[in-house]
Amino acid sequence: MGKRVLVIEDEANISEAIRFILARDGWDVETHADGTDAAERVNAHPPDVLILDVMLPGQSGFEILRVLREGVQTQGLPVLLLTAKGQAADRELAQRYGATRFMTKPFANAELLAAVRDMVGT
Repeated sequence: MGKRVLVIEDEANISEAIRFILARDGWDVETHADGTDAAERVNAHPPDVLILDVMLPGQSGFEILRVLREGVQTQGLPVLLLTAKGQAADRELAQRYGATRFMTKPFANAELLAAVRDMVGT
């Protein structure tokens, strides 16, 4: 069985593109589009990797990441933080909150796949 990835992204076209890229590589991909209950979704069934958008309805990816890093079950979860904004301040926040990787949109398919593989050591 492949490793599980949870994609929390509110833009359907990006979410579907990520699903396609990773599923083609053998990953089991689940998607979620709302920040409000994202941390609960992760905690209910932690994935092997989380791909988390910064700008989400209900709660930002930064806040979700902060909550996850405070949890015993999710503090070591590999998290790839995605953002359309690539300013230094965003990178600093991502690092401060404990993102494993930070990637700006648009991203290259090969770059995304390599980052996910690298985060789980495959």
